[in-house]
Amino acid sequence: MTARHRTPTSPTGVTAAQALRRRAMAAVMGLVGGLASLAVLGLGAVPKAAHAQSAAATKGELRIGFQKYGTLTLLKARGDLDRALAARGISVRWIEFPAGPQLLEGLNVGSVDFGNTGEAPPIFAQAAGADLVYVANQPPAPTGEAIVVAKDSAIQSVADLKGKKVALNKGSNVHYLLVKALEKAGLKYSDIQPVFLPPADARAAFERGSVDAWAIWDPFLAAAEKQLGVRTLVDGRGLVANHQFYLASRGYAQRNPQIVQAVIDALAKVETWAQANPAGVVQVLGPQIGLDAATTERAASRVAYGIQPVSAAVAAEQQKIADVFHGLKLIPKPIRIADAVATSAAAPKVAQAAER
Repeated sequence: MTARHRTPTSPTGVTAAQALRRRAMAAVMGLVGGLASLAVLGLGAVPKAAHAQSAAATKGELRIGFQKYGTLTLLKARGDLDRALAARGISVRWIEFPAGPQLLEGLNVGSVDFGNTGEAPPIFAQAAGADLVYVANQPPAPTGEAIVVAKDSAIQSVADLKGKKVALNKGSNVHYLLVKALEKAGLKYSDIQPVFLPPADARAAFERGSVDAWAIWDPFLAAAEKQLGVRTLVDGRGLVANHQFYLASRGYAQRNPQIVQAVIDALAKVETWAQANPAGVVQVLGPQIGLDAATTERAASRVAYGIQPVSAAVAAEQQKIADVFHGLKLIPKPIRIADAVATSAAAPKVAQAAER
């Protein structure tokens, strides 16, 4: 993935604002309100492949939104879930997105049934009225995201970012990393100039010198380290947990709890395989993300395995992030994370899946 050959992003179609229509919100765990377009938050358009399926899901089909990285990508490459669900007469449609915010926009307009993102995207999505539910999460992986500068940059610390342009994908995990890093350095969010770009465009701007720093996650981070020799100002250690969350359309999860459970079972099994076969992970994942073995290995080494139910403590961490974003006016209204977390009775049996 060089300056001339970056990991491709999905093509875009019409904006979600053009496609949104009012639809009833399921009254689950107290979350109510009309749908609103995530496009107003600047999260980008839904990929054409997803937009074409924006009506009701095809009967007997599970639509999974994924990014070119992580456990879902590994699961897709191995085909375990496809085979398991095919035995039940259900096909799996895998729809690629450039980042979590765009993936959840797809979920919001009915193009996706299930997917995973980091901590920040579901907060922005919930604030915009997205009909989602958290079903599971992975352990913290704070080294999987960072704020980087060019190797010859005069910027030596986060404090030096005052007045500088920082590229990031709005509403992504690194949005919270940036906020916390600035806070620790004694700066306000308003002290920097955020430049909102998806990963591929952000890398291009970074290489041109159009921005001074880049807040980014793996595998883009690993690629920048290996190919550009970037210098890390700070990663998530001591600042953020960097959880990965598995989320579903609330209506789909209500109607198909067995299918959601099957996905969690498959994820638990592929994690068990991945933990025991790190070389196999690199071999399988590398071609999927278009990176060489050394770069893939670096990114994969920062993944935290161990899918688990969303605990009260993790939900509280999410609530703290949501409150910070609302205080900064990054989301338009306060939200209750508890409204979007599956109850213990409805949540998939993650612990049992991990034991199998």
